[in-house]
Amino acid sequence: METKGYSLKLLITGASGLLGSKLCELAIRKNHEVYAAYNQHTPLHGTPIQFDISDKKTVEKIFDKVKPEAVVHAAALTNVDKCELEKELAWKINTEGTKNIAKLCKKHQAFVTYISTDYVFNGEKGMYEENDEPDPVNYYGLTKLKGEESIKNLTDEHCIARASVIYGSIPATDKINFALWLLKKLKNREKAKIVTDQWNSPTLNTNLANMVLEVLERKLTGIFHLAGATRLSRYEFAKFLAETFSLDTNFITPVSSKEISWIAKRPKDSSLNIKKAQQTLKNKPLKIEQALNKMKKEIQ
Repeated sequence: METKGYSLKLLITGASGLLGSKLCELAIRKNHEVYAAYNQHTPLHGTPIQFDISDKKTVEKIFDKVKPEAVVHAAALTNVDKCELEKELAWKINTEGTKNIAKLCKKHQAFVTYISTDYVFNGEKGMYEENDEPDPVNYYGLTKLKGEESIKNLTDEHCIARASVIYGSIPATDKINFALWLLKKLKNREKAKIVTDQWNSPTLNTNLANMVLEVLERKLTGIFHLAGATRLSRYEFAKFLAETFSLDTNFITPVSSKEISWIAKRPKDSSLNIKKAQQTLKNKPLKIEQALNKMKKEIQ
């Protein structure tokens, strides 16, 4: 539904990423004035603004120029293994960068939504609620948790939105998401090794973007788990994908996580409880069947 005559001056960081690009696209459709912040790849939608979030002075200049009423901070180094290998870089982007954004949101009295992750949890129990104690098992999760702390401590009005395994119908500029990677493999009739012992709440970027925009427009504060409504193992998710797109599931090879040579430890079950979002939002978290059918329509 389009919102007529209602416009927020909106700054979106990570605007060329999987979530950021969808956020920009949908926000423009809803008549918001969108400033699309990026570091390397020019975004497809919105007024592009290039800056490095870890460069304090530049971030300050941008905020002074744009004077945003609301900010979605989606920019992050999300490559889990790279964060483990390049800790200084991960800290600079995910922790220091978020601190810079938080301070300026306070200064400009801008409502901020920070996109966080299920990886702030240790994965020992799954179906985490918003008030469960974070305890990350890898450096990526730690830097994102520190980002959450900056948002909580340094801003007046904020929402921390945790998502899980974000996927979508269009590849982000610098990397392919799990769903598109698997579909490509299966279309080429190539084997894909998928773990059976890792559970998440896969989240369609379109669904997440709609939920985030509602949070912004209604100025909902606090922590929200804005993830898909179905807890799935990676293997189950892969099978659902194959079936939705009428591809041969025999090319999906089930393996245990011990057989995959990851650098960073992964939480075993970081699935998220989305009851709060279901009860609060008009844009509900989608069940896996609904989300994959929506993705299929977008691809067609």
